Amino acid sequence: MFIHRLRGIFSAVALLATVTLAASPARADRCDDLARQLKSQIDGLSVGRTAANVIYLSHPAAKQLRLGCASRNFSNELYAASATRKPAPAFTDLVASAAAVIFTIPKPDTVKGTTRCLGRMGIFRGDDVKLRYRRLDLRCTRNKTSANITISRGKDE
Repeated sequence: MFIHRLRGIFSAVALLATVTLAASPARADRCDDLARQLKSQIDGLSVGRTAANVIYLSHPAAKQLRLGCASRNFSNELYAASATRKPAPAFTDLVASAAAVIFTIPKPDTVKGTTRCLGRMGIFRGDDVKLRYRRLDLRCTRNKTSANITISRGKDE
């Protein structure tokens, strides 16, 4: 009698677990969620296609904008390319806003980091600057026609 009741309780629990798991909606990838969050918080940003763990984004202030998803080396990565050698303040604001959302850091800190990185490129430090700011790895490069910035955070941080 006791075993019969115990079997009935186990079958009821199993049925409840099956219904709960079947009723839950499928979760999208964390990187896709992050791209949707960027789109909702930054005006003019649109989400493009996803290829090889990279989501391509577009915005009028940037020539090229990509969100790299987590891999073995880094947690997330933001790459932005400016159409000019000296980026406009709108470009810096876009990169800082996106970095603040992606890495969950206050926007004033990301503004200071991106401005510092882009401002250090020049005669004395060259056209390839690497710096570390608020546990973020920033790398700014430029050539004769454009400037690029890559912001990432290591996997171990």
